[in-house]
Amino acid sequence: MDAFLTATFQTLPLPVLVLVIIGSILVLGKAADVLVDEAVSLSARWGVPKMIIGATIVSLGTTLPEVSVSVLAALEGNPGIALGNAVGSIICDTGLILGIAILISPPDIDKRLVNRQGWIQVLSGFLLVFAALPWSNLTSVFTTGGRIDQGTGIVFLILLGVYVYLSIRWSRSKPGEVEAGLDDTTEYDDSPFWVIFLKLVVAITLVILSSKVLIPSVQETAVRLSIPESIIGATLVAFGTSLPELVTAIQASRRGHSELAVGNIIGADILNVLFVSGAAAAVTRNGLEAPVSFFSFYFPSMLIVLILFRLGIVFSKDKIKRPFGVFLLIVYAIATVAGFIFKG
Repeated sequence: MDAFLTATFQTLPLPVLVLVIIGSILVLGKAADVLVDEAVSLSARWGVPKMIIGATIVSLGTTLPEVSVSVLAALEGNPGIALGNAVGSIICDTGLILGIAILISPPDIDKRLVNRQGWIQVLSGFLLVFAALPWSNLTSVFTTGGRIDQGTGIVFLILLGVYVYLSIRWSRSKPGEVEAGLDDTTEYDDSPFWVIFLKLVVAITLVILSSKVLIPSVQETAVRLSIPESIIGATLVAFGTSLPELVTAIQASRRGHSELAVGNIIGADILNVLFVSGAAAAVTRNGLEAPVSFFSFYFPSMLIVLILFRLGIVFSKDKIKRPFGVFLLIVYAIATVAGFIFKG
């Protein structure tokens, strides 16, 4: 199938390729939305606490497109897209999506919860950079780059399990601490169990298939436009696979539950490191290559966005104000424009 798609896309005109990419991204986002909705309904039916749904299942569901795209890219020998998608998604989630959510409805925040998860968010970003460094020869970082090896990817997946476990444990120790924006008025799918399960299977299938279409179409477009794969992965693909977070943020903010958007984005950033990068590195013997451009531009951009968001939370009181949302959008715009100019 992969060879067939690659050969087919090589014969298509550029405008048609662009339409294929847009269509794949839309299907990817919608399928992930259905996946999240049905997972929430299934969990509610089984009596899983609402906070656990918001802190784990929602974030796991909305990062599934990033995981499938990065894993498929890694398996097909495109590490630039695999790692670029994870890093670019963190920049997109924290800058663009949170900025939009804050502008729509400035969220009230639980400082204890946001600080705890926020520090894990920042530490995850630094962990990704440290894992990619060529520790045997650090002087080569700006000449040959680095690599996240397969063993490190497996460690990331183990840390993912630890993070989910701790989130559940924290939620049970303080059951009233956060409700993740889900209340008793939330509508759930009351279909029979087999219908919900079928929807989950269809949604997962569509996510995988649309990802398999997206990868070769983006790769062919990048070749024709002479754009490095890492730039494409960190911008267009990252934005497309972040659509579930964007939709969740806009809907939650419009309904007055913007704190759900903040929690979902923080969780998604953590999962982009542990789940997306971890899974993509773990499935390949050689792991994920981190080109020089990541150390000279993409990693610093990611860390700057994460640190600025962390500082914004520290200096906020019980509500994140709209000017900070504007600031995050400006930071994202600068990072995106610089990414196209940089060409590293």
